[in-house]
Amino acid sequence: MADYSRDDFDLPVEDYDFSAAGDVSSLIDQMGRAGGFTATKLARARDILREAIDKVDQDGVLNWISFPACLCATGTRGFFIEALKRKAFNVVITTCGTLDHDIARTYRDYFHGDFDLDDVALGEEGLNRLGNVVIPNDCYGEILEQVVLPWLEEIEAGRSTASGTNPWLGFGSVELCWAMGDRIEDESSLLHWIAKHRIPMVVPGLTDGSVGSQLFMHRQRNPNFMVDVLADEQVLSDLTWTAKESHGLMVGGGISKHHVIWWNQFRGGMDSAVSITTAAEHDGSLSGARLREAVSWGKIRPQAPQVVVEGEASVLLPLLGADLFNHAD
Repeated sequence: MADYSRDDFDLPVEDYDFSAAGDVSSLIDQMGRAGGFTATKLARARDILREAIDKVDQDGVLNWISFPACLCATGTRGFFIEALKRKAFNVVITTCGTLDHDIARTYRDYFHGDFDLDDVALGEEGLNRLGNVVIPNDCYGEILEQVVLPWLEEIEAGRSTASGTNPWLGFGSVELCWAMGDRIEDESSLLHWIAKHRIPMVVPGLTDGSVGSQLFMHRQRNPNFMVDVLADEQVLSDLTWTAKESHGLMVGGGISKHHVIWWNQFRGGMDSAVSITTAAEHDGSLSGARLREAVSWGKIRPQAPQVVVEGEASVLLPLLGADLFNHAD
């Protein structure tokens, strides 16, 4: 049992002062002083992330970010684009749908909808609903097929090697993302910045999305084509084993979150971690697992600063970004 005394608690709760002019940064500062349950956690997350971002230019410092694809179907994609443009994070783990949405939205628009739309009626009109976002067929699958398949033909043609060698050995999702990003000149694209700064972006579930389907279709015409998933693991191994410090922001859960903490166990755990999630932990899911659970596996160091912020990322990330990226200026 922990041993507490009255003197252990000396930071008073303060009310918000809305009469004082301020920006998002000052508001989050007030959250830290005012309390309010999740508000305190958001302020703590900002402080941990700010310290990690301030170190990212140092040799041997890894700053991971993981997130699910769905956020890139919304304007929250702008958080990730700005973060990568500024090189605030130098390792990215995400899902195949991130490639889908980033490429599709580079060439087409998505549209505002509503959670309560009639899905049968939408389907009959070739309209797809992602939460309260509406995505016409021509703005997703059709444009991806038009764009990605020709890219893959170009990439195939460019990977000729000496006879008897495998031109695809070592070509993982990191190389694929760079190759596709090199073909996007639009600075509103996440892949553009991934490629421009040569930031490793690993997509462990690469076949689980439209781009994965394009890869499969390309292989039907080019049987020797392959993506070497173990090449990605070599990239992560090389980064992890040589890291002096390792910090991370994990948005949501699933395979992206797990890939971050999995690799960090091999260096004794992460040095700091922030998690944003809407999931509960009572079902045993990784998405709902709190960071303290990762300590038991050696994936986060026992004394590492850490916080789990329960909330929806399309609300929380813009607040954090407005503070962190202005602070960086």
